[in-house]
Amino acid sequence: MSGWQSWIWAGLALVLYVIGGLLIMGGRVMIGILGAQDLWGWGEARSIGYMAFGLGIILSVSGVLIMRIMRNRGRA
Repeated sequence: MSGWQSWIWAGLALVLYVIGGLLIMGGRVMIGILGAQDLWGWGEARSIGYMAFGLGIILSVSGVLIMRIMRNRGRA
């Protein structure tokens, strides 16, 4: 793998990790603080918060896995 491809994978991993963290924190806010409020006609804040929390965990773990794979294979 060439140098620029490693940078792309590293950037992707970092972006996934950061977006995942933001979704986790946003989901926690929606679950804990907003609760049963309606969010712009999309539905209850609690249910959207659970979805954001779960998606955030998936994205964050994916980012960490990409980072670990790159490190273990000597590409980072």
